[in-house]
Amino acid sequence: MSTFTYSVSPEIFHDHPGYRRGVVVFRNLDNRHPDVELTAQLRASEDGLRQRISGNPADFPQIAAWREAYRRFGAKPSEHRSAIEALSRRVLKPDSLPDINPLVDIGNLLSLRYLLPAGVHPIALQSREIELRKACDDDRFLVEQGVEPENIASGEIVLAAGARVLTRRWTWRQAADTRTLADTDCVFFDIDGLPPTSAADVQAAMADLVELVARFCGGECVGHGVLHSGQPTLTLDLV
Repeated sequence: MSTFTYSVSPEIFHDHPGYRRGVVVFRNLDNRHPDVELTAQLRASEDGLRQRISGNPADFPQIAAWREAYRRFGAKPSEHRSAIEALSRRVLKPDSLPDINPLVDIGNLLSLRYLLPAGVHPIALQSREIELRKACDDDRFLVEQGVEPENIASGEIVLAAGARVLTRRWTWRQAADTRTLADTDCVFFDIDGLPPTSAADVQAAMADLVELVARFCGGECVGHGVLHSGQPTLTLDLV
């Protein structure tokens, strides 16, 4: 199967008006080589966040919006923080993020630069039909390798490939078998825009992403799209 399909359930857009998810797909990447310039950009994004946020990050509009969204589907934002809040709190300690690998580092620096969740997942044969939706009773999430997958309560927002959950609580935590590694060469990125983050912010982050990946990982951008209530599905040919 060479087709990659990504969709967002209409329920998500109904419950969270104005939400947009940018999706960008890449292939033939080289994720093995760290780069001092990429590290420098990550450090600059951290410094920019510290200048932008003072006081409690939970009160900052872009982060507060995610806390309210989490409450709407039953999550406690103080216990299960959105990816952008968790990342921001770590940087504001202050602390420097580790260099993991170029693709993960690019996601982190974009999250801080645009103050939105930006995540990356490898594309494999079992993860070419992706949906952001509310969880079902038969969904399973792999917390760590070698451990039995855990059940998920219905109603939680998850990113899934069939019954295999790739990310729990919208942007909270990726499954152990969806980590981007040094030999990963085909991926999709999620760029999340929840108001007050604008459509223009999402588009700017996506354009920045394409340039960063080309510079530090090579490869090819297969395609991209912004999913919203009027266009909930993206289909691309990976060949």
